[in-house]
Parts: sequence; C-alpha cells; structure tokens
Amino acid sequence: MTHPFVHLHSVSLTYAGAEGGSGTLALDGCTMGVGRGEFVAVVGPSGCGKSSLMKLVTGLVPPSRGSIEVANAEVTGPLKIVGMAFQNPTLLPWRTTLQNVMLPLEIVEPHRSRLNRDKAAYVERAKALLATVGLAGFEEKPPYQLSGGMQQRASLCRSLIHEPDLLMLDEPFGALDAFTREELWGVLQEVWMERRFTCILVTHDLREAVYLADRVLVMSNRPGRIVSEHTVSLPRPRTLETTFSKEFVEITHRLRDEISRVRKGLDPVAAAPEQAA
Repeated sequence: MTHPFVHLHSVSLTYAGAEGGSGTLALDGCTMGVGRGEFVAVVGPSGCGKSSLMKLVTGLVPPSRGSIEVANAEVTGPLKIVGMAFQNPTLLPWRTTLQNVMLPLEIVEPHRSRLNRDKAAYVERAKALLATVGLAGFEEKPPYQLSGGMQQRASLCRSLIHEPDLLMLDEPFGALDAFTREELWGVLQEVWMERRFTCILVTHDLREAVYLADRVLVMSNRPGRIVSEHTVSLPRPRTLETTFSKEFVEITHRLRDEISRVRKGLDPVAAAPEQAA
C-alpha cells in the first residue's frame, strides 16, 4: 500500500467527563491504513472503540491527538464523500422507500444543486440501485410495509445513492436473523464487487468479517488500538459454502482466540506469532 486512502496516525480520542471529570479515553495511539477500493473489517471486544473509530474517520468527532487523512486530505469536519449505514435502518416513516433512498441527494453537493434539474435521471439511478438489492417493485412502499431485511437493503441503497468513495458500516446486519444476515452478506459483496468503493465494516460477527473483508483488523480492549491484522485470501465471489472451507474456519477461530486473549489483557498473537501482521 503506497499511500492509504484512509490513514489514521497515532490517533487518540478522549470523551469529556461530566462537570470537569477526567473523561473516558476511548482510543489511544490507534494507527491503521486502508487502501482505495479495499474492504476492511474491524473486530474486537465490546467497548473497545470500534464505533468511535467510525466517528473519527467520517469527521463527526475530532481526534484528541494524532491525525486522520482520507483521500490525501486531513479530516477536519464531516466528509461529503462518505456513505454510512448502521444497525438500525432509520428510514423516515413518512417517506416512501424511493424517497428515503434519495434523501442524501437532497443534502450532499453537487447532487443537491442538480436534483431538480436532473430529477428523472436520479430517480432512475435510485430505482436501479433498489433493483440491484432485490427491491424492484417496492419503490412506493412506506418503510412499515417492508421486512427488517428489506429495510436494511433500502438503508444500504441510501448510503450508496450519492456514489461515495468511502462506505462506513457500523453493525449493519446485527439486528437481523441469521438467514437474512447471511443473505445480505451476498448482496453487499455483489454491490462492492461491482462498484469497488472503499469500505470499512465494524462488526462483532467474525464470520461476517471473514466473508466480506480483504483484511480483518483486531482492536485491543479500551482504550482501543489495532493489535493485529489478517489478510483474507479466499477467492471471490464468496458463498455460504465458503464458510465451511478449512481456510475460512481457521481464520475465524484465530480471530476468536485473539479477541479472547485481548479480553483477558493478554498479547493477542503470543500463541501464534507467525500470524501477526
């Protein structure tokens, strides 16, 4: 990686305490790089700062120390080139599925200035995106008429409609049942392989991380930092059959062992130094 598309250099983040308290150190000396077009998953124990990492990269909160660069520019505020999807779809109940998907176009430039003039073209783009994730015919349905999995598909479309260079996913499938979650792994992989945007996925699901990512980064206990990384060389497109392969199972078990050691305050790779990055 010559120069990462996303680069965190010795980043620390402290949340202010109440009424002059000492505050909470969420991240400390966190360094990581993500190449353009790469799909990276971030895993770690609960409370390790994974979601804080998302807020820093997207510019929603500034670092207490260190620096963050995206697309060769320092992050000093919310980024326009990023799309985001979360565990809860957060679709607006008074808008149709199509209107929800098109919402970023009303906010993000240059699309905002062009929307009225090029409305028909933007509608066709949104419909095509919905068709890609299996929601053709549901454009005029309100969110309450969609299943949880369908709502999450629409949320994914909304995060991609303005064609972001960077997609940030924070537990996007965590609230779904196992069958729907696995189905959406395939949907996300297909969209990513077609568009090749840079993607950072935060997840507790180690199988999800290995299925989707080119690399999996492991975080320490809070205050969080990257303590190991694993390259996933499984061929694409990956399928559910891939999850039963020897390599897939070995990587997943290795990640689980490392996180278990991290939770106990041990060196995550001491037992298998040859796996450390």
